[in-house]
Amino acid sequence: MLKRFFITCSGADKAIIYSCSNGEQNKYAGIGATVFFTALLAWIAASYALYTVFDTIYAAAFFGLIWGLLIFNLDRFIVSTIRKRDRFSQELLQATPRIVLAIIIAIVISKPLEIKIFEKEIDTVLVKEKNEMALANKKQVADYYAGDLSKNKASIDSLKSEIAQKEKEVNALYATYITEAEGTSGTLKLGKGPVYKEKREKHDAALAQLDTLRKNNMAKIAAKETAAADLQTDLDKKIADTQPVIDNFDGLMARINALGKLPLLPSLFIMLLFLAIETSPIIAKLLSPKGEYDFKLEEGEMAVKTGLTQNNYQRELMRTTDAAIYDDVYGEIRQDKELYNYKKKKAIELLEMQADSFSNKQKNAM
Repeated sequence: MLKRFFITCSGADKAIIYSCSNGEQNKYAGIGATVFFTALLAWIAASYALYTVFDTIYAAAFFGLIWGLLIFNLDRFIVSTIRKRDRFSQELLQATPRIVLAIIIAIVISKPLEIKIFEKEIDTVLVKEKNEMALANKKQVADYYAGDLSKNKASIDSLKSEIAQKEKEVNALYATYITEAEGTSGTLKLGKGPVYKEKREKHDAALAQLDTLRKNNMAKIAAKETAAADLQTDLDKKIADTQPVIDNFDGLMARINALGKLPLLPSLFIMLLFLAIETSPIIAKLLSPKGEYDFKLEEGEMAVKTGLTQNNYQRELMRTTDAAIYDDVYGEIRQDKELYNYKKKKAIELLEMQADSFSNKQKNAM
């Protein structure tokens, strides 16, 4: 049962292979087993690759099965279409396109399995890349809001500077009228005279201006600080909104790129392993001598080819003979006087009708 299944997988002609020896059947069963297990690995590899895309095992398994069946059909076609020739160079030339196709299939199959085998190492690379992307994202978002935040901070500093400058002016006026009262500066007279009063009024006016300025500027500063807090909230929200995108940066393409950053040698060995598995049926057929199955298959093909050649020759002979007969028949008809007179009469009638029709059209036009 299993042997028959693997022979079916090899693409061999059942009517021929079952008439061959047991050893010949075993050879093609081995080829079919290679084709089957290659397709099975292709199913597993495609399912894992698609699972990283769909995140659901059922969809991944279904589409992976379709891919495995496609690889199975391609491998079966490649193996079944190779024919043994009289010279190895002819066989190699015939098998070259199929070997190239097998290499492509092997690379496609091996890549998802490499990703699974080196999953932990790839996760380490992805974590590093995600951290770098997160830092770059924060810097980019911060740069985007930096202009508004800097402008807002400069406005707050300017308002505070106005208050500080006014406070400095008021303190200076305070010191002036105090020292005038003490007699240590100004008129150098102790007591609260007219000059003291004038300086005190000037200080009180500046103090009132300071209170007004402080009240207005503090209101503006509060508004600016609220705007700054809103900008910072927007910045944090922007970073938080983009973080899930970075966290989900572990799809198929990202993993393939991460695999490319790992050492080449282990990945190369795995790819070469699948390459050997994929091309082994073709290489086996190329290296093996002509067997009983090949001779019988060639015999059947030559019988069909000979039959077609004979049929084509007979058809060509019938065509040339029939053409020669018709040439003779129409040659004799060409010499028949009665047929000539009849066709001449009909031609004259046709010319008369054409002349009458042309004459009538001319009369109507006039």
